[in-house]
Amino acid sequence: MSIYKTAVTRPITTIMIFVAIMVLGLYSLVNLPIDFYPEMDLPAISVYTTYPGASAEDVENNVTKNIEKGMNSVDDLKEISSVSKDNYSIVTLEFEWGADLAEAANDIRDNLSMISSSLPDDANEPLIFKFNSSSMPVMFFAVTAKESYPGLVKLIEDKVVNPLQRIEGIASVSITGHPGRAIYVDTDPSKLEAYNITLEQLGNAIAAQNIDLPLGSLEMGQFNFPLRVAGKFTESSQIADIAIGNNNGKTIFLKDVAVVKDTIRDVKLYNRVNGEIGANFFIQKQSGANTVKLSQEVHKKIAEIKKDLPEDVKIELTSDNSTFIQDSIDNLKETVFYAMLFVVVVVFLFLGRWRSTFIIALTIPISLVVAFIYLRITGGTLNIISLMSISIALGMVVDDAIVVLENITTHIERGNRPREAAIYATNEVWLSVIVTTLTVVAIFLPLTFTSGMMGVMF
Repeated sequence: MSIYKTAVTRPITTIMIFVAIMVLGLYSLVNLPIDFYPEMDLPAISVYTTYPGASAEDVENNVTKNIEKGMNSVDDLKEISSVSKDNYSIVTLEFEWGADLAEAANDIRDNLSMISSSLPDDANEPLIFKFNSSSMPVMFFAVTAKESYPGLVKLIEDKVVNPLQRIEGIASVSITGHPGRAIYVDTDPSKLEAYNITLEQLGNAIAAQNIDLPLGSLEMGQFNFPLRVAGKFTESSQIADIAIGNNNGKTIFLKDVAVVKDTIRDVKLYNRVNGEIGANFFIQKQSGANTVKLSQEVHKKIAEIKKDLPEDVKIELTSDNSTFIQDSIDNLKETVFYAMLFVVVVVFLFLGRWRSTFIIALTIPISLVVAFIYLRITGGTLNIISLMSISIALGMVVDDAIVVLENITTHIERGNRPREAAIYATNEVWLSVIVTTLTVVAIFLPLTFTSGMMGVMF
Protein backbone atom coordinates (compact mmCIF):
# COMPACT_ATOMS: atom_id res chain seq x y z
CA MET A 1 0.00 0.00 0.00
CA SER A 2 1.34 3.43 -0.96
CA ILE A 3 2.05 6.13 1.60
CA TYR A 4 -0.52 8.55 0.21
CA LYS A 5 -3.24 5.85 0.13
CA THR A 6 -2.50 4.92 3.74
CA ALA A 7 -2.62 8.60 4.73
CA VAL A 8 -6.09 8.97 3.17
CA THR A 9 -7.62 5.71 4.44
CA ARG A 10 -6.33 6.19 7.99
CA PRO A 11 -7.00 9.86 8.79
CA ILE A 12 -6.69 9.54 12.59
CA THR A 13 -3.21 8.04 12.30
CA THR A 14 -2.23 10.71 9.79
CA ILE A 15 -3.45 13.51 12.04
CA MET A 16 -1.61 12.10 15.05
CA ILE A 17 1.61 11.84 13.05
CA PHE A 18 1.35 15.45 11.93
CA VAL A 19 0.53 16.63 15.46
CA ALA A 20 3.61 14.77 16.73
CA ILE A 21 5.70 16.41 14.01
CA MET A 22 4.40 19.84 14.97
CA VAL A 23 5.14 19.28 18.67
CA LEU A 24 8.65 17.99 17.99
CA GLY A 25 9.25 20.80 15.53
CA LEU A 26 8.18 23.54 17.93
CA TYR A 27 10.23 21.96 20.72
CA SER A 28 13.26 21.87 18.41
CA LEU A 29 12.71 25.49 17.39
CA VAL A 30 12.60 26.69 21.01
CA ASN A 31 15.81 24.82 21.86
CA LEU A 32 17.77 25.63 18.71
CA PRO A 33 20.90 27.74 19.31
CA ILE A 34 20.80 31.07 17.47
CA ASP A 35 23.94 32.25 15.74
CA PHE A 36 24.90 34.39 12.77
CA TYR A 37 26.83 31.76 10.78
CA PRO A 38 27.11 27.98 11.08
CA GLU A 39 29.88 26.78 13.36
CA MET A 40 33.04 25.99 11.42
CA ASP A 41 36.75 25.56 11.96
CA LEU A 42 38.80 28.13 10.09
CA PRO A 43 41.79 26.49 8.35
CA ALA A 44 44.44 28.37 10.31
CA ILE A 45 46.66 27.70 13.30
CA SER A 46 48.83 30.27 15.08
CA VAL A 47 52.04 29.69 17.00
CA TYR A 48 52.53 32.31 19.72
CA THR A 49 55.97 32.62 21.33
CA THR A 50 57.07 35.13 23.95
CA TYR A 51 60.69 36.28 24.22
CA PRO A 52 60.81 38.69 27.20
CA GLY A 53 63.12 41.67 26.85
CA ALA A 54 63.89 41.10 23.16
CA SER A 55 63.44 43.73 20.46
CA ALA A 56 61.29 43.10 17.41
CA GLU A 57 64.41 42.51 15.29
CA ASP A 58 65.80 39.95 17.73
CA VAL A 59 62.43 38.21 17.89
CA GLU A 60 62.28 37.97 14.10
CA ASN A 61 65.84 36.68 13.66
CA ASN A 62 65.96 34.27 16.59
CA VAL A 63 62.37 33.08 16.93
CA THR A 64 60.11 33.84 13.97
CA LYS A 65 62.45 32.72 11.19
CA ASN A 66 63.37 29.49 12.98
CA ILE A 67 59.71 28.60 13.49
CA GLU A 68 58.87 29.41 9.86
CA LYS A 69 61.66 27.14 8.63
CA GLY A 70 60.46 24.33 10.86
CA MET A 71 56.85 24.57 9.65
CA ASN A 72 57.48 24.15 5.92
CA SER A 73 57.07 20.37 6.08
CA VAL A 74 53.55 20.42 7.57
CA ASP A 75 51.00 18.72 5.29
CA ASP A 76 48.30 20.70 3.44
CA LEU A 77 50.06 23.98 4.26
CA LYS A 78 48.91 26.83 2.00
CA GLU A 79 50.63 29.92 3.37
CA ILE A 80 52.74 31.11 6.30
CA SER A 81 52.54 34.65 7.66
CA SER A 82 54.18 36.12 10.73
CA VAL A 83 54.27 39.14 13.00
CA SER A 84 57.31 40.01 15.10
CA LYS A 85 56.97 42.57 17.87
CA ASP A 86 58.90 43.47 20.99
CA ASN A 87 58.76 40.48 23.35
CA TYR A 88 56.65 38.16 21.19
CA SER A 89 56.21 36.42 17.84
CA ILE A 90 53.07 35.19 16.07
CA VAL A 91 53.40 32.75 13.18
CA THR A 92 50.11 31.93 11.43
CA LEU A 93 49.81 28.84 9.24
CA GLU A 94 46.95 28.80 6.74
CA PHE A 95 45.83 25.41 5.42
CA GLU A 96 43.71 24.19 2.55
CA TRP A 97 39.99 23.96 3.32
CA GLY A 98 39.13 20.45 4.41
CA ALA A 99 42.52 19.80 5.98
CA ASP A 100 42.56 17.81 9.23
CA LEU A 101 43.45 20.54 11.72
CA ALA A 102 43.88 18.07 14.59
CA GLU A 103 46.51 16.21 12.60
CA ALA A 104 48.07 19.50 11.51
CA ALA A 105 48.31 20.63 15.15
CA ASN A 106 50.11 17.39 16.03
CA ASP A 107 52.57 17.93 13.15
CA ILE A 108 53.21 21.48 14.37
CA ARG A 109 53.93 20.23 17.90
CA ASP A 110 56.35 17.63 16.54
CA ASN A 111 58.15 20.21 14.42
CA LEU A 112 58.36 22.65 17.33
CA SER A 113 59.98 19.93 19.42
CA MET A 114 62.57 19.39 16.69
CA ILE A 115 63.51 23.08 16.46
CA SER A 116 63.31 23.83 20.20
CA SER A 117 67.11 23.68 20.49
CA SER A 118 67.46 26.49 17.93
CA LEU A 119 65.22 28.87 19.90
CA PRO A 120 66.75 31.22 22.51
CA ASP A 121 67.01 29.87 26.05
CA ASP A 122 65.06 32.85 27.39
CA ALA A 123 62.16 32.30 24.98
CA ASN A 124 59.10 30.65 26.50
CA GLU A 125 57.56 27.50 25.09
CA PRO A 126 55.49 28.23 21.94
CA LEU A 127 51.72 28.06 22.31
CA ILE A 128 49.42 26.71 19.59
CA PHE A 129 46.02 28.30 18.89
CA LYS A 130 43.32 26.97 16.57
CA PHE A 131 40.57 29.20 15.18
CA ASN A 132 36.88 28.37 15.40
CA SER A 133 33.91 30.58 14.58
CA SER A 134 32.41 29.81 17.98
CA SER A 135 35.55 30.97 19.79
CA MET A 136 35.18 34.55 18.58
CA PRO A 137 34.22 37.00 21.34
CA VAL A 138 30.48 37.69 21.45
CA MET A 139 30.42 40.59 23.92
CA PHE A 140 32.81 43.40 24.83
CA PHE A 141 32.62 45.53 27.98
CA ALA A 142 34.57 48.54 29.22
CA VAL A 143 35.26 49.14 32.92
CA THR A 144 36.31 52.61 34.08
CA ALA A 145 37.44 53.74 37.51
CA LYS A 146 38.94 56.71 39.33
CA GLU A 147 40.05 56.05 42.91
CA SER A 148 39.81 52.27 42.39
CA TYR A 149 42.00 52.23 39.25
CA PRO A 150 45.18 50.85 40.93
CA GLY A 151 43.26 47.75 42.05
CA LEU A 152 40.96 47.56 39.03
CA VAL A 153 42.33 44.30 37.62
CA LYS A 154 41.88 42.37 40.86
CA LEU A 155 38.46 43.95 41.30
CA ILE A 156 37.38 42.81 37.83
CA GLU A 157 38.74 39.30 38.39
CA ASP A 158 37.01 38.86 41.76
CA LYS A 159 33.77 40.77 41.26
CA VAL A 160 33.12 40.42 37.52
CA VAL A 161 35.03 37.58 35.84
CA ASN A 162 34.37 34.87 38.43
CA PRO A 163 30.56 35.39 38.59
CA LEU A 164 30.29 35.58 34.79
CA GLN A 165 32.24 32.36 34.25
CA ARG A 166 29.61 30.48 36.23
CA ILE A 167 26.98 31.27 33.58
CA GLU A 168 26.13 28.22 31.48
CA GLY A 169 27.48 28.56 27.95
CA ILE A 170 30.41 30.88 28.71
CA ALA A 171 33.79 29.46 27.77
CA SER A 172 36.01 32.24 29.09
CA VAL A 173 36.09 35.87 30.21
CA SER A 174 39.33 37.68 29.35
CA ILE A 175 40.62 41.06 30.55
CA THR A 176 42.51 43.35 28.17
CA GLY A 177 43.81 46.90 28.07
CA HIS A 178 44.96 47.04 31.67
CA PRO A 179 48.45 47.68 33.05
CA GLY A 180 48.31 44.76 35.43
CA ARG A 181 49.64 44.41 38.94
CA ALA A 182 53.34 44.92 39.61
CA ILE A 183 55.39 44.63 42.79
CA TYR A 184 58.52 46.77 42.77
CA VAL A 185 61.45 46.39 45.13
CA ASP A 186 63.21 49.77 45.36
CA THR A 187 66.65 49.25 46.87
CA ASP A 188 68.86 51.72 48.69
CA PRO A 189 72.35 51.38 47.12
CA SER A 190 74.09 52.79 50.20
CA LYS A 191 72.46 50.25 52.50
CA LEU A 192 73.26 47.39 50.13
CA GLU A 193 76.89 48.45 50.14
CA ALA A 194 76.92 48.82 53.93
CA TYR A 195 75.63 45.29 54.42
CA ASN A 196 77.80 43.96 51.56
CA ILE A 197 74.78 42.59 49.64
CA THR A 198 74.54 42.57 45.85
CA LEU A 199 71.43 42.89 43.70
CA GLU A 200 72.01 39.35 42.47
CA GLN A 201 71.92 38.04 46.04
CA LEU A 202 68.74 39.99 46.66
CA GLY A 203 67.05 38.58 43.56
CA ASN A 204 68.14 35.02 44.36
CA ALA A 205 66.81 35.34 47.91
CA ILE A 206 63.41 36.47 46.66
CA ALA A 207 63.24 33.69 44.05
CA ALA A 208 64.35 31.01 46.53
CA GLN A 209 61.57 31.82 48.98
CA ASN A 210 58.81 32.31 46.40
CA ILE A 211 58.32 28.63 45.52
CA ASP A 212 56.04 25.73 46.41
CA LEU A 213 57.94 22.57 47.37
CA PRO A 214 56.53 19.03 46.99
CA LEU A 215 57.17 16.80 50.02
CA GLY A 216 56.03 13.45 48.64
CA SER A 217 52.92 11.78 49.98
CA LEU A 218 51.42 10.44 53.18
CA GLU A 219 49.67 7.07 53.20
CA MET A 220 46.86 6.57 55.68
CA GLY A 221 45.07 3.27 55.15
CA GLN A 222 43.47 3.29 51.71
CA PHE A 223 44.14 6.97 51.16
CA ASN A 224 47.22 8.68 49.75
CA PHE A 225 47.63 12.39 50.50
CA PRO A 226 50.13 14.48 48.49
CA LEU A 227 52.14 16.88 50.63
CA ARG A 228 53.68 20.20 49.69
CA VAL A 229 54.94 23.38 51.30
CA ALA A 230 53.05 26.45 50.07
CA GLY A 231 55.90 28.92 49.97
CA LYS A 232 54.78 31.37 47.30
CA PHE A 233 53.97 34.88 48.40
CA THR A 234 50.29 35.64 48.80
CA GLU A 235 50.71 39.24 49.95
CA SER A 236 53.27 41.84 48.94
CA SER A 237 53.99 42.57 52.62
CA GLN A 238 55.51 39.09 52.98
CA ILE A 239 58.35 40.04 50.63
CA ALA A 240 59.64 42.73 52.98
CA ASP A 241 60.10 40.20 55.80
CA ILE A 242 62.29 37.67 53.99
CA ALA A 243 65.89 37.19 55.13
CA ILE A 244 68.45 38.11 52.49
CA GLY A 245 71.74 37.75 54.36
CA ASN A 246 73.71 37.96 57.58
CA ASN A 247 76.02 40.69 58.83
CA ASN A 248 78.08 40.29 62.02
CA GLY A 249 75.64 37.70 63.34
CA LYS A 250 72.63 39.87 62.60
CA THR A 251 69.98 38.70 60.12
CA ILE A 252 69.38 41.22 57.35
CA PHE A 253 65.80 41.47 56.09
CA LEU A 254 64.74 42.88 52.75
CA LYS A 255 62.96 45.77 54.45
CA ASP A 256 66.33 46.84 55.88
CA VAL A 257 67.72 47.64 52.42
CA ALA A 258 64.65 48.19 50.20
CA VAL A 259 61.05 49.33 50.04
CA VAL A 260 58.36 47.05 48.55
CA LYS A 261 55.70 48.83 46.47
CA ASP A 262 52.54 47.01 45.44
CA THR A 263 51.18 49.00 42.50
CA ILE A 264 50.50 48.76 38.77
CA ARG A 265 52.96 48.44 35.92
CA ASP A 266 54.39 51.51 34.27
CA VAL A 267 52.55 52.05 31.01
CA LYS A 268 52.98 54.39 28.06
CA LEU A 269 49.53 53.79 26.60
CA TYR A 270 46.33 54.00 28.63
CA ASN A 271 42.99 52.47 27.75
CA ARG A 272 40.30 55.16 27.87
CA VAL A 273 36.54 54.96 27.55
CA ASN A 274 34.69 58.27 27.17
CA GLY A 275 37.82 60.03 28.39
CA GLU A 276 38.22 57.92 31.54
CA ILE A 277 40.98 55.37 32.07
CA GLY A 278 39.98 51.78 32.60
CA ALA A 279 40.13 48.27 31.17
CA ASN A 280 38.15 45.99 28.88
CA PHE A 281 36.92 42.44 29.13
CA PHE A 282 35.34 40.22 26.51
CA ILE A 283 33.27 37.04 26.66
CA GLN A 284 33.71 33.90 24.55
CA LYS A 285 30.94 31.33 24.35
CA GLN A 286 31.14 27.56 24.36
CA SER A 287 30.64 25.62 21.16
CA GLY A 288 26.91 25.21 20.48
CA ALA A 289 25.81 27.82 23.02
CA ASN A 290 22.93 30.13 22.11
CA THR A 291 24.50 33.56 21.57
CA VAL A 292 21.26 35.49 22.08
CA LYS A 293 20.26 33.62 25.24
CA LEU A 294 23.81 33.91 26.57
CA SER A 295 23.75 37.67 26.05
CA GLN A 296 20.50 37.96 28.00
CA GLU A 297 21.96 36.00 30.93
CA VAL A 298 25.10 38.15 30.91
CA HIS A 299 23.08 41.37 31.03
CA LYS A 300 21.13 40.05 34.04
CA LYS A 301 24.33 39.09 35.85
CA ILE A 302 26.03 42.42 35.04
CA ALA A 303 23.05 44.26 36.56
CA GLU A 304 23.56 42.27 39.78
CA ILE A 305 27.34 42.79 39.74
CA LYS A 306 27.03 46.57 39.44
CA LYS A 307 25.31 46.70 42.84
CA ASP A 308 28.43 45.31 44.57
CA LEU A 309 31.00 47.53 42.85
CA PRO A 310 32.46 50.76 44.26
CA GLU A 311 30.66 53.92 43.16
CA ASP A 312 33.53 55.10 40.94
CA VAL A 313 33.64 51.82 38.96
CA LYS A 314 31.41 51.79 35.88
CA ILE A 315 30.72 48.93 33.45
CA GLU A 316 29.57 49.79 29.93
CA LEU A 317 28.69 47.53 27.02
CA THR A 318 30.77 48.44 23.97
CA SER A 319 29.84 45.63 21.58
CA ASP A 320 27.24 42.85 21.55
CA ASN A 321 27.15 40.45 18.61
CA SER A 322 23.82 39.06 19.76
CA THR A 323 22.11 42.36 18.87
CA PHE A 324 23.27 42.14 15.26
CA ILE A 325 22.45 38.42 15.13
CA GLN A 326 18.96 38.93 16.57
CA ASP A 327 18.24 41.84 14.22
CA SER A 328 19.39 39.82 11.20
CA ILE A 329 17.38 36.77 12.24
CA ASP A 330 14.29 38.90 12.94
CA ASN A 331 14.56 40.57 9.52
CA LEU A 332 14.82 37.19 7.82
CA LYS A 333 11.92 35.81 9.87
CA GLU A 334 9.85 38.81 8.82
CA THR A 335 10.76 38.19 5.19
CA VAL A 336 9.71 34.54 5.45
CA PHE A 337 6.44 35.56 7.11
CA TYR A 338 5.59 38.03 4.34
CA ALA A 339 6.55 35.43 1.76
CA MET A 340 4.06 32.99 3.32
CA LEU A 341 1.40 35.71 3.39
CA PHE A 342 1.91 36.65 -0.26
CA VAL A 343 1.88 32.98 -1.26
CA VAL A 344 -1.51 32.51 0.41
CA VAL A 345 -2.90 35.64 -1.27
CA VAL A 346 -1.61 34.68 -4.72
CA VAL A 347 -2.87 31.10 -4.40
CA PHE A 348 -6.32 32.35 -3.40
CA LEU A 349 -6.43 34.79 -6.32
CA PHE A 350 -5.62 32.03 -8.81
CA LEU A 351 -7.57 29.13 -7.28
CA GLY A 352 -10.43 31.21 -5.93
CA ARG A 353 -11.20 28.70 -3.15
CA TRP A 354 -10.57 29.33 0.55
CA ARG A 355 -10.48 25.61 1.36
CA SER A 356 -7.73 24.90 -1.14
CA THR A 357 -5.83 27.98 -0.01
CA PHE A 358 -6.03 26.85 3.63
CA ILE A 359 -4.70 23.39 2.76
CA ILE A 360 -1.72 24.88 0.91
CA ALA A 361 -1.08 27.36 3.72
CA LEU A 362 -1.08 24.46 6.20
CA THR A 363 1.73 22.72 4.34
CA ILE A 364 4.08 25.67 4.94
CA PRO A 365 4.43 25.51 8.77
CA ILE A 366 4.46 21.70 8.73
CA SER A 367 7.38 21.64 6.30
CA LEU A 368 9.18 24.33 8.32
CA VAL A 369 8.99 22.46 11.62
CA VAL A 370 10.37 19.32 9.97
CA ALA A 371 13.43 21.38 9.03
CA PHE A 372 13.80 22.47 12.67
CA ILE A 373 13.72 18.83 13.79
CA TYR A 374 16.51 18.04 11.35
CA LEU A 375 18.60 20.98 12.58
CA ARG A 376 18.09 19.87 16.19
CA ILE A 377 19.12 16.27 15.49
CA THR A 378 22.21 17.22 13.49
CA GLY A 379 23.35 19.82 16.04
CA GLY A 380 22.79 22.75 13.69
CA THR A 381 21.91 26.32 14.57
CA LEU A 382 19.29 28.79 13.48
CA ASN A 383 21.41 31.14 11.40
CA ILE A 384 21.39 33.20 8.23
CA ILE A 385 22.28 30.25 6.01
CA SER A 386 19.69 27.85 7.45
CA LEU A 387 16.91 30.46 7.28
CA MET A 388 17.79 31.32 3.68
CA SER A 389 17.65 27.61 2.84
CA ILE A 390 14.24 27.35 4.46
CA SER A 391 12.95 30.33 2.48
CA ILE A 392 14.12 28.67 -0.77
CA ALA A 393 12.48 25.38 0.20
CA LEU A 394 9.28 27.26 0.96
CA GLY A 395 8.69 27.89 -2.73
CA MET A 396 9.19 24.23 -3.63
CA VAL A 397 6.72 23.08 -0.97
CA VAL A 398 4.03 25.46 -2.21
CA ASP A 399 4.60 24.46 -5.85
CA ASP A 400 4.25 20.77 -5.04
CA ALA A 401 1.14 21.38 -2.94
CA ILE A 402 -0.52 23.37 -5.73
CA VAL A 403 0.17 20.65 -8.32
CA VAL A 404 -1.27 17.88 -6.13
CA LEU A 405 -4.25 19.91 -4.92
CA GLU A 406 -5.19 21.11 -8.38
CA ASN A 407 -5.17 17.53 -9.68
CA ILE A 408 -7.33 16.42 -6.75
CA THR A 409 -9.79 19.23 -7.54
CA THR A 410 -9.93 18.09 -11.17
CA HIS A 411 -10.89 14.54 -10.13
CA ILE A 412 -13.56 15.85 -7.77
CA GLU A 413 -15.06 17.94 -10.59
CA ARG A 414 -15.18 14.74 -12.69
CA GLY A 415 -17.47 13.17 -10.09
CA ASN A 416 -15.06 11.24 -7.86
CA ARG A 417 -15.51 11.33 -4.12
CA PRO A 418 -12.85 13.40 -2.28
CA ARG A 419 -11.14 10.36 -0.73
CA GLU A 420 -10.81 8.49 -4.03
CA ALA A 421 -9.89 11.72 -5.82
CA ALA A 422 -7.02 12.31 -3.38
CA ILE A 423 -5.65 8.80 -3.97
CA TYR A 424 -5.99 8.82 -7.77
CA ALA A 425 -4.72 12.38 -8.21
CA THR A 426 -1.67 11.86 -6.02
CA ASN A 427 -0.87 8.60 -7.80
CA GLU A 428 -0.83 10.45 -11.11
CA VAL A 429 1.51 13.29 -10.16
CA TRP A 430 3.73 11.98 -7.32
CA LEU A 431 6.59 11.15 -9.68
CA SER A 432 6.40 14.55 -11.36
CA VAL A 433 6.42 16.30 -7.98
CA ILE A 434 9.49 14.38 -6.80
CA VAL A 435 11.36 14.98 -10.06
CA THR A 436 10.55 18.70 -9.94
CA THR A 437 11.93 18.90 -6.40
CA LEU A 438 15.03 16.92 -7.32
CA THR A 439 15.82 19.36 -10.14
CA VAL A 440 16.12 22.15 -7.57
CA VAL A 441 18.24 19.90 -5.37
CA ALA A 442 20.45 19.13 -8.37
CA ILE A 443 21.07 22.85 -8.85
CA PHE A 444 22.27 23.42 -5.28
CA LEU A 445 23.96 20.06 -4.70
CA PRO A 446 27.22 21.01 -6.51
CA LEU A 447 27.65 23.87 -4.03
CA THR A 448 28.26 21.30 -1.29
CA PHE A 449 31.37 20.16 -3.15
CA THR A 450 32.73 23.68 -3.53
CA SER A 451 36.01 24.29 -1.76
CA GLY A 452 36.56 27.12 0.66
CA MET A 453 34.16 28.84 3.03
CA MET A 454 31.24 28.64 0.59
CA GLY A 455 31.44 24.85 0.50
CA VAL A 456 31.58 24.64 4.29
CA MET A 457 28.50 26.85 4.68
CA PHE A 458 26.42 24.86 2.21
